Amino acid sequence: MNKLLFLILAGAASASFAATPAHDTVAYKAATDKAANDYKSAKAACDAQTGNAKDICQEQAKVARATAEANATMQYKNDKKSIEKARIDVADAQYDLAKEKCDALDGNAKDSCLSTAKSQKVAAVNAAKAGKDAADVAQTGIDCSAMTGTDKASCEARSKTELAKDAVADTVITTKVKTELMAEPALKSLDVKVETNNGAVVLSGFVPSQAEADKAVDVARNVKGVTDVKNSLRIK
Repeated sequence: MNKLLFLILAGAASASFAATPAHDTVAYKAATDKAANDYKSAKAACDAQTGNAKDICQEQAKVARATAEANATMQYKNDKKSIEKARIDVADAQYDLAKEKCDALDGNAKDSCLSTAKSQKVAAVNAAKAGKDAADVAQTGIDCSAMTGTDKASCEARSKTELAKDAVADTVITTKVKTELMAEPALKSLDVKVETNNGAVVLSGFVPSQAEADKAVDVARNVKGVTDVKNSLRIK
């Protein structure tokens, strides 16, 4: 892969999804204009190659553009329908790239390659429709959308590992919060439900007074690993 295209892909894959407010049409246009200009530059750089290598280079440029546009959509538009379409566009571009790579093969190897590419596209489209990819990226910070083949498989395995770690961590936090609430002498009621998602704790249920509700929030907030506490407790 040429240096220019590598930089474009790297930049697209490392975009931040949470730093900018949603529905910023000016920023969205600027990002998509940049994606279009980067695509033109990358595509022009492919002219130095010939045959299948040139075709692959051009499809890589299209993947980079689709990925950059998807990142812009998630940053600046951030509505479900637009995100779904953008992720499907990425899946389509990746599929076209995979097919070009398969063209270098023949016989059973080519058939197997094309079958795998098709399966990956179907999975990516289904995930986009379910909103799963965007949610996973937001949670882990790992975006595998611009990758293919073994690199994509390795990236997805790493993402699953991080998701599993988060799940374990949330379970541990929930247990710790419950333990601390039970051990707190200022709390007379144990009718408190604790839920944790990515370190954010939600307290619900009933307590005898506002003072106990406030105390329960303080106890939860001081548990290691807790990033936020939402008080949904009700006074009996």
